[in-house]
Order: sequence, then structure tokens, then C-alpha cells
Amino acid sequence: MNLPFSVEQFLDVFTQYNNSIWPLQVLLNVLALTVVFLAIRRFKLSDLVISIILGLTWLWMGMVYHIAFFSSINPAAYVFGAFCILQGLLFFWGGFRRKLSYQATFGWRQSVGGAFVLYSLMIYPFLGMKFGHLFPAAPTFGAPCPTTIFTFGVFLWAIKLPRPLLIIPALWSIIGFTAALTLGIYEDIGLLVAGIIGTLIILFNDSSKETGSEV
Repeated sequence: MNLPFSVEQFLDVFTQYNNSIWPLQVLLNVLALTVVFLAIRRFKLSDLVISIILGLTWLWMGMVYHIAFFSSINPAAYVFGAFCILQGLLFFWGGFRRKLSYQATFGWRQSVGGAFVLYSLMIYPFLGMKFGHLFPAAPTFGAPCPTTIFTFGVFLWAIKLPRPLLIIPALWSIIGFTAALTLGIYEDIGLLVAGIIGTLIILFNDSSKETGSEV
């Protein structure tokens, strides 16, 4: 895959991004942990708050990471940013229309989701350090790849999930992984795994429910 930028330029974008937004990385991680807490200990507004946080995170990815920073080395970032913004708005729509509901339990599907969430927040940065991607020249939560892995984890906790919300994260899991592999960001192998496995589990589970309802 031919990219319009080098590995050094790509990692330099992360350096600029992380230095510019510090310490907001901490807040983004706190928001992620809030999603986990609300999915485990459900309250009346848990579904809405989780959807709003996911929506804000995707808007952040689109407007701040892609458009404000990544666009400096890749014009396609404007397109990526627009789709991330659309995904954020879809989360708002699903949350306020009560079409999204989440509950982290001990089922096998939810356990896979938990593994994706754990990977995105803890294993991903640990592997990044092992591969030589040290802060600030490294993807942090709020950047597209770890955040997309996290999103698939939360999707697997969903009781209600409109299928259109799968499209953009699934596409990014392929696009992001292909580019990252070319650049040697091997921790993003988890992105492709989350995208494929997460999408298949959700679609298979939905199909099983439809088949069961017809019997």
C-alpha cells in the first residue's frame, strides 16, 4: 500500500497531537472508564450517557485528530474526519432516540467485548511501547485505532444496536489496519481482529434472533 507520507511523518503527527492536547488524554481515558462503569453498573441514564460519550469521542477523532492534525500529511484525512463526525452524530441519534442500550454481563459475547476494551485501554499502549512507539510519538485513546477497538468492545455489550452504526467502524478497521501494517504499527493488528470478529458476532447474533422469532 503506497501512502503519501513516511513513518517518521506519521509518528510526528502523533507527537504534535499529543503535545498539543495534553492533558486531555487523561480526560479521554476517564470518559472511557466511565463507559465501562455505566455498562456494568447500569443507571436510568446509562444508555444515553454512554452513547453521548461515544459520540463525543468520534467527533473528537474526526475534528481534532483527522482534520486538525492528520490532514497536514494526508488530504484524505478530511474524508476520514467527515465519516468520524457522521459516526459521532449517529451515536447521538441512537442515544436520544433510545435505540441504543448496553449491559456488560458475563456472557461469552460480553467477555469478548471486555477483551477488546481491555486491549484498547491497556494492552494497546503496552504493545506500542514494546514496538518502540513511545509517548508522545504514539497513538493514544482518542486517536482512531485504539478508539475503534474500544467501540467494538462496547458494541458487543449492546442489547440494542442499529446495524448502520457498524459500517464506519468496520470500514476503518480495514483501512486503518492496512495503513498501520505498512507503517509498522503492529499493535493495530488488534484493530482488524476487533473489526472482523466484532462485526461477525453482532451480525450472527442478530440473524439468530431473527430466525428464532420466525419459528
